[in-house]
Amino acid sequence: MRGEASRIADRESRDSLAPKLRDTREDAWRIGNELFKITSVLDHNIALERALTDPSRPVADKVAVLNELFKGEAHPMTVEIMTDLVARRWSRARDIANAVEDFGVDAMMYYADATDATLQVSIELSRLHSALLTLPVVRAKLYDDQAPSEARVKLFREIFEGKGLNKITMRLAEHATCNLRRRRYLETIQWLINKFSRHMGESMVTVTTATPLKKEQIERLVKVYSAKAGRPVHINSVVDPSVLGGMRIQVGDEVTDNTVVAQLQHLNRTVKAGSN
Repeated sequence: MRGEASRIADRESRDSLAPKLRDTREDAWRIGNELFKITSVLDHNIALERALTDPSRPVADKVAVLNELFKGEAHPMTVEIMTDLVARRWSRARDIANAVEDFGVDAMMYYADATDATLQVSIELSRLHSALLTLPVVRAKLYDDQAPSEARVKLFREIFEGKGLNKITMRLAEHATCNLRRRRYLETIQWLINKFSRHMGESMVTVTTATPLKKEQIERLVKVYSAKAGRPVHINSVVDPSVLGGMRIQVGDEVTDNTVVAQLQHLNRTVKAGSN
């Protein structure tokens, strides 16, 4: 969990630079890729993180470190983002990498906007999440921190390349396995889904069922939860045969679990409690 100073630094930096980043349009693809690479560099170099976040070090010195890192090859917007970040105060050194990753995802979302692919990418990420729920062995390999990152990315491409996924979806999904960042793979995909949902001004309602939802069911869920939220919602339909039947509905941190497996687990706990 990030400290208060880091949360403020991240939010204020992204809010102040959002218009400029949005205006880069197609260049946002390059910027996002550069920021993902910087995130990985920082994650694997705590000394560099400390050099860039040391509050006693002059900002000019930190910028000099950045210039050495970039070697004049980074996009001007990437340089501006990093310069802004190193000038801020951070609760912990490693929090700056989280902020860089946030900016990287923002850049990919702005590129999606510029190429009219935002909704498509959001839907594809949801479908990818559902597909991986039925592939536990693949999931395990995609967040196996004992395997080289190149091997994890190669596995992902072998399975999903040629499936017609937008290149933004592919890049985000590859980033999730290339740099695990102490997260499980599906956890990162869900995080990306939620970010796209917020970016589109919608609420994400994740509905888990044993079989795919019918069109009529999705339309009814959209109507019900849009009325509750007071704004449009997007249904993230997740298919997980292990729930057996019923629905598990999650809106933010609120979960309503009426699946068969949940009811069986509740019954089992009740029986055990009665026998004691």
